[in-house]
Amino acid sequence: MSSQAVTPSLTLSRTGDKMPIVGFGCWKVSKDVTEHTVECAIREGYRLFDSACDYGNEVEVGRGIANAIKAGVVKREELFVTTKLWNTYHKKEHVRAAFDRQLKDLGLDYFDLYLVHFPVPLQYVPMETKYPPEWFPPGESKTKLEKAPLHELWPEMEKLVHEGLVKNIGISNFNVQL
Repeated sequence: MSSQAVTPSLTLSRTGDKMPIVGFGCWKVSKDVTEHTVECAIREGYRLFDSACDYGNEVEVGRGIANAIKAGVVKREELFVTTKLWNTYHKKEHVRAAFDRQLKDLGLDYFDLYLVHFPVPLQYVPMETKYPPEWFPPGESKTKLEKAPLHELWPEMEKLVHEGLVKNIGISNFNVQL
């Protein structure tokens, strides 16, 4: 993909935002190369970046984006940045703190798309204890589920939209039975 490439996009019905149909996923990109890799991807024409707290590299993703913007390669509004709410933050009282941390880590003013990462609410792990929290609580060898109904989580996501901090919200890794 060259920097001159025009990536086809989908128009999101609620906002009219254009979401590129090809994006750069940041899962399993090691922290030591993420910043440079993201900046290079932008120079090569990528405009959609998929991130998540659980990937453990959001600070570096944000630095790569910032470098490209500072170098004049792209403007923020030309990018489509997606990230996801991790499973340990599904309780309504944890959504905003998790979101604020991700916004800070990525160094952005808003997200284009914020998703519920998985339909599996896990036991809350305070950020001071372990961040990103991953699938298992510190010192545990198995996941611990939490009761956090989606219908209580969703209004907290909507608040982020109403505050102008997120343009679009959605779900990830859900199936039709949910």
